[in-house]
Amino acid sequence: MSKLPAQRTASIALAATAAAAALSLAFVTSASATADAGPAPSVSGGPEGAFTRITDFYGAYIDAVYDGDGALADRLRAAYLSVPLQRELRTWEDAHHADGVLRAQNVPLRWKVTSTGNGMGKANATVTLTWGGDTTQVLVQADLGTRRIVSVKG
Repeated sequence: MSKLPAQRTASIALAATAAAAALSLAFVTSASATADAGPAPSVSGGPEGAFTRITDFYGAYIDAVYDGDGALADRLRAAYLSVPLQRELRTWEDAHHADGVLRAQNVPLRWKVTSTGNGMGKANATVTLTWGGDTTQVLVQADLGTRRIVSVKG
């Protein structure tokens, strides 16, 4: 085996050191940018809350529709929506040729669910759907006892 000339060995060592320094700088810069951007987003909830069920449903449903998984979207409807609401949505969809849960023909790019309080045995929420630069709002109610979504209006 032949030895590398001293100058080439020094060049390889220098290149390796520079690459390691650049990688370290990139990592530190990335970590600083993340830290400067504010706290990391978080989501929480619990299975007993009707409001949490609304947020869980809309998040999972939008993901399923976005992914083109109609079977999952149907299973989510069956699990989270009351039977009368499922019938009402089918009627609305036939009349409007759109998704009754989203009140649209396409899928929003972002969503946000805001509680508007409880009353008359219902959890009330406003679902804000963002479509590029436009937003729409859907008013949703879930029964506090069954935690099933019983109304979608908008």
